[in-house]
Amino acid sequence: MSITLRVNGKAHALDIEPEMPLLWALRDELGMTGTKFGCGVAACGACTVHVDGVAMRSCVTPVEAVDGADITTIEGLAASSGAAEGMLAPLQQAWIEAQVPQCGYCQSGMLMAVSALIAENPQPTDEDIDAAITNVCRCGTYPRVRAAIRSVTAA
Repeated sequence: MSITLRVNGKAHALDIEPEMPLLWALRDELGMTGTKFGCGVAACGACTVHVDGVAMRSCVTPVEAVDGADITTIEGLAASSGAAEGMLAPLQQAWIEAQVPQCGYCQSGMLMAVSALIAENPQPTDEDIDAAITNVCRCGTYPRVRAAIRSVTAA
């Protein structure tokens, strides 16, 4: 079946099974390996991408459900934030400055979840952050995540 995925502003016509998880279409069919496989059951958030601006877990999202939707991956986050070509999104820069990543495996999904939260709620409270960011970081850098969020949302 032909599925059209619009990823990071570019349309891709793929001849794939409609029930293929979006994660595997991104990684295996399009070579976009920034989106990570973690648990496969939408629990950890390593696979988080934006679908029409909404953070979604791509490991359980069949491609047929996002046929024609606008999908943004970590590879397209900077451009979608308005950053100049070759530059990082402000949130990505904050991540570096707050030294958020340790192993870094969960970070692409975490950045996608946080950027969706900030787009919806530019001044999130700690409760808002806790409710919206359910991504799992095995290194436990949650205080640094919160510091990075605060640095880009401070008025």
